Amino acid sequence: MKTRNFMAGIFAIAFALSSAAAIAQADMAKGEVKKIDESAGKITLKHGPIKNLDMDEDGMTMVFRVQDPAMLKQVKVGDKVQFQAERATAGITVTKIEKQK
Repeated sequence: MKTRNFMAGIFAIAFALSSAAAIAQADMAKGEVKKIDESAGKITLKHGPIKNLDMDEDGMTMVFRVQDPAMLKQVKVGDKVQFQAERATAGITVTKIEKQK
């Protein structure tokens, strides 16, 4: 009985973790790097919909601030990326960015 409860608990934790990862991945928008301005801490992205910001337009190009300027060193103009953005007091800010494989 204890083994069954233990296994059920392990399964529940694994399911919760995989669900959280799937939700985080769902918040990622796809885009292409058009310009990087390291001195200003900004990136220009041509992007698809950004669902968590209620931006349903496809093919829009915008300039974003970046939460951490070190993120700009991970990408270059022309890279296809996935990113997360949030509304902040300074404007819409990229909080996570990664190259697409």
